[in-house]
Amino acid sequence: MDDQGIDLLLLSLGADLPWLTGYEAMPLERPTVLVVPREAQATLVVPALEAPRVVDEPSLFSLRPWREGEDAVALIATLAGSASSIAVSDRMWASLLIGIQSALPADRYLPASRVTGPIRAIKDDLEIAALCAAGAAADRVATALLRGEIALIGRQEREVSQEISDRLRQEGHSRVNFAIVGSGPNAASPHHEPAERRIGRSETVVCDFGGTLSLDGDLGYCSDITRTIVTGPPSNELVEMYAVLERAQADAVESVTVGASCSSIDAAGRSVIDAAGYGAYFIHRIGHGIGIEEHEDPYMVEGNTTKLVSGHAFSIEPGIYLPGRMGARLEDIVVAHQGGTIRCNNVAHGLSVVEA
Repeated sequence: MDDQGIDLLLLSLGADLPWLTGYEAMPLERPTVLVVPREAQATLVVPALEAPRVVDEPSLFSLRPWREGEDAVALIATLAGSASSIAVSDRMWASLLIGIQSALPADRYLPASRVTGPIRAIKDDLEIAALCAAGAAADRVATALLRGEIALIGRQEREVSQEISDRLRQEGHSRVNFAIVGSGPNAASPHHEPAERRIGRSETVVCDFGGTLSLDGDLGYCSDITRTIVTGPPSNELVEMYAVLERAQADAVESVTVGASCSSIDAAGRSVIDAAGYGAYFIHRIGHGIGIEEHEDPYMVEGNTTKLVSGHAFSIEPGIYLPGRMGARLEDIVVAHQGGTIRCNNVAHGLSVVEA
């Protein structure tokens, strides 16, 4: 805050609040806001009916419950004092922000991620261990998928998605964040919503799933893995396409070193796909940061000149999508580290043929 000349942080919904306090606010119309002045103690303003859920940490913040009939925004403004530069939660509801801006007419308002993002992006040893534990749990589900223990042929995509979700919970995840299952032409849609389509024979099936796993009562850290399966002997076209994808992912992982730019990681994988003639069919960045959120800083995307430091954790997930026909993606979580890249996923990368 001092470096950026920010006088005040106002944190509501989103990951920054639990990251700093251990308390995750309910997404209610009643405001919960952590008021963090640059040079005074932080105060957690919380609806009185939610206050019993807060584990009070006096060394970190003062707790100020507000009751029905009180003006929570006026209370926040009083605690804020005179601030000319205010950073607010990236996911703060517009209705709350408009009220705060009216009560606190500052010279500038900024997203709080300008302050919190770069700090949260660098994981310490405990956080890396939590990410690896989440990754290992997701690996066990992915292994079952690749072995044919999760039936595919003849089942609806949403049925397979539900089974993957159930298995993630059985492996210790407290929450499933997503379980994408895209088959046949739906595999060409990177964020396909699993639906009633039944999976046929000799089709690609892209399974991208992850959730949140907590260790010893911590906030919980995320898993995210993608594997592509084919339900029968693959065509020569698919074998060739997947070989390109596998090489692109391997080259991108190989390029992960402390000091490399985020954009160079994207370029390392993208160049392989471009050279093979599939460049037009790789339609997203190669990776995103991960931690207590499934998507957070840093992002492996063209133009991001941020340099990797030890502790940066992120996905590497190149994909090739042929519209209306088929698609494939391969994703792992890695951590840039001074002692060498740490892999949070260790499931086989080859194209798996599952005839079940």
